[in-house]
Amino acid sequence: MLNNEPRLIVAMLLATTALGAPALAQDAPAQVAAADIPVADEIIVTAQKRSENLQNVPISIQVLGTKKLDQLDVSNFNDFTKLLPSVTFQTLQPGQTTVYIRGVASGGDGNHSGPLPSVGVYLDEQPVTTIGGTLDIHIYDIARIEALAGPQGTLYGASSEAGTIRIITNKPDPGGWAGAIDVEGNTVSHGGIGGKVEGFVNAPLTDRSALRVVGWYQHNAGFIDNVAGTRTFLPASDGSVITKNNAAFVKNNYNTVDIAGGRAALKIDLDDNWTIEPTVFGQTQINHGAFGFDPSLGDLKVQHFSPEYYRDRFIQAALTVTGKIGNFDLTYAGAYLDRKIHSSQDYTDYAEQYDSLYAGSGGIAQYFSFHDASGKIIDPSQTIVGADHFTKVSQELRLASPVDQPFRIVGGLFYQRQTHLIHQDYQVAGLAADVSVNGHPGTLWLTQQDRVDRDYAVFGEASYDVVPAVTLTAGGRFFKYDNSLIGFFGFGRNPAATADNGIPYNAAGSSKTGVAGCYTSTGASVRDNPTGTILPANVPGGPCTNLGDFKNGTVVPKDASDTGFTWKGNATWRIDSDHLVYATASRGFRPGGINRRAGIAPYASDFLTNYELGFKTSWFDRAVRFNGAFFWQDWDKFQFAFLGANSFTEVHNGPNARIKGIEADLNWIAAPGLTFVAAGAYTDAKTRKNLCGIDDPTYTCSADSGNYIAAPAGTRLPITPQFKINGTARYEAPLNETLKGHVQAVVAHQSSAASDIRSVAFTPTAVAYDPATSLGRLSAYTTVDFAVGVNWPFLSAEIVVENAFDERAQLSRYAECGSCTIRPYIVTNNPRTIGLRLGHNF
Repeated sequence: MLNNEPRLIVAMLLATTALGAPALAQDAPAQVAAADIPVADEIIVTAQKRSENLQNVPISIQVLGTKKLDQLDVSNFNDFTKLLPSVTFQTLQPGQTTVYIRGVASGGDGNHSGPLPSVGVYLDEQPVTTIGGTLDIHIYDIARIEALAGPQGTLYGASSEAGTIRIITNKPDPGGWAGAIDVEGNTVSHGGIGGKVEGFVNAPLTDRSALRVVGWYQHNAGFIDNVAGTRTFLPASDGSVITKNNAAFVKNNYNTVDIAGGRAALKIDLDDNWTIEPTVFGQTQINHGAFGFDPSLGDLKVQHFSPEYYRDRFIQAALTVTGKIGNFDLTYAGAYLDRKIHSSQDYTDYAEQYDSLYAGSGGIAQYFSFHDASGKIIDPSQTIVGADHFTKVSQELRLASPVDQPFRIVGGLFYQRQTHLIHQDYQVAGLAADVSVNGHPGTLWLTQQDRVDRDYAVFGEASYDVVPAVTLTAGGRFFKYDNSLIGFFGFGRNPAATADNGIPYNAAGSSKTGVAGCYTSTGASVRDNPTGTILPANVPGGPCTNLGDFKNGTVVPKDASDTGFTWKGNATWRIDSDHLVYATASRGFRPGGINRRAGIAPYASDFLTNYELGFKTSWFDRAVRFNGAFFWQDWDKFQFAFLGANSFTEVHNGPNARIKGIEADLNWIAAPGLTFVAAGAYTDAKTRKNLCGIDDPTYTCSADSGNYIAAPAGTRLPITPQFKINGTARYEAPLNETLKGHVQAVVAHQSSAASDIRSVAFTPTAVAYDPATSLGRLSAYTTVDFAVGVNWPFLSAEIVVENAFDERAQLSRYAECGSCTIRPYIVTNNPRTIGLRLGHNF
């Protein structure tokens, strides 16, 4: 990597220029005639379920419009989140990302057995939030992205506890033909060659209907190398030593991504009042390799020993109907989402770690029972083969009164049903059937579960103009959730094994979990009724059922349900047409759910109460737009997910946390063609009581009480940095009568953050450790991008340099298992990338 000094100098100069805009802008009228200063474009948003000017909406919103998205070459989730300072995320690879807003993050939420997200994601009117990772929707021909900070529980519901991200597509336009094609080729430092092709066509069908079709293909070059290496395990009882190598998988530029997809939207104006808009959106993403590197091996290197891929395919069919009933606006929004993920992940680290943990007993080869059909000790390394099938049905019906009346209401009904069929197969090559999961030779551990999450709601908001300049708003949402989980998880059980005959129950030697916990016809487990009749599996593909409740001779899903109410109150004062201040108090929630580990109670809902003072202002004939908010949030008994003993997911309710902060964004048109944009956030998020290793409703845990403190009161919440800021400078100027040129620089900085909330050493197995230290902190980083280009009336060309100083931004840190401390991985951004973009509009 290059020396940090030039990088930081550029970053500081640009940030200083952008953030100093208000002071410099005061001199603008003396330098440039007021009539010559351009006015900032009006931005229309639909954050409050109706079309409004951004500057009139009393919510903290950051918006990236079509023009800005194109100028910044935004094509995926990571691209636009770096421009939203209140937004942070954890990621393992593209497509496996969990998003957070305003520091509402305990870490670990992305696991398939974990809690629902705390941030809602919408594609147009339809929610696309899923467990285990935000859809990585390709960004092209998008009207805008709206990031709504703070609880949006009134209008957006359960998974909008901390905020909502809305991706709004460009709609079909009967007004005329239009289209574009854009291509890019790029080269990645330390990596390969990538590029993309994108295009759209807007085709009027009649004077009242149009079709818009969008398509794309993108190849992201790899930059992480899978280097040659070996793993040697402790000797077996016969003196044999197992050593494995990864020669078959050694490869440079290991982590490639290929994305292909399309969108088709039809708009039909039935008359002047009614419109229907059916859309279909589909995308396939195929990742190869690993996206975290092992710093102990060097920069951008790993040593992995089995096939690794991630194939994510989804399709969404949606229908939006808008119309009028009298003078009320009616909207129906319905959608069906089907998402399938197939994956394979190297899990050799797990075997390496457990060989070390049990070294005092001879390691895996002597403590466990990994053998083939002939009884020979075999390589215990695992490969995780997964298949996840998500579906989501959502429907919303709402009415809104006329916006030009002093009393306005919006309200409606909402329903959604999400399903997740989970298949996780931990495979060991050559593993004998008698020590495998029953009916699955070669499988050490199997997860085969069916999860269903249902949400029902009645919601509404009412606003009243007390006087023309002052508006009071109150809103509420009555909700009900009903979440269930059923299936199988765990090891197999050899029927010939008993406690006395020395025959292993399974390769891990476990007599209590897996098939041992399955229900028999009496309702007792196999462990307690070993000669009983095992009930058949409720979820196809499993050997039996050990996750569920026995009732009336059958096994039914475990269930967690509740009802409740969230609320919002707001007061807004429009000082004049260019200045607005507001005060908001609001409350959001996230549903509770089921713990799959026996003996651990279901986890309850958590709630976020937000108090906020904000302002929206325009200055100097609207050449400067400056918005911001101060917030104070109380997060009650936050849901905390982690990998416990044997890397087994547990979800608990932790203590309360308090989050305080400031966020602001600035847009300054300094002169014709010269624009500065900056946005930043300061977030102070800390626990208020001890986080206990074992559930303790008093949070007064201590080692003396038989419990332990996993994180003391005052611990900073993980993932979110205290400071996050970005700035953009862009200058456009005509070069001749038909040619316009531009130059642009973008700087993004964030401070360091903890990778895990648990900061006190504890003993999950044989060795005490604390995950925050074991994983390491997410280091502070600053990235700088440059672009220079030219535009003709229908053509454009641009050279882009992203991450110009080749900074290693640490996006996430993780270990492959809950007890793995030997090899923490760092997920990083793309190294320096130089590309050429060409575009044609018609």
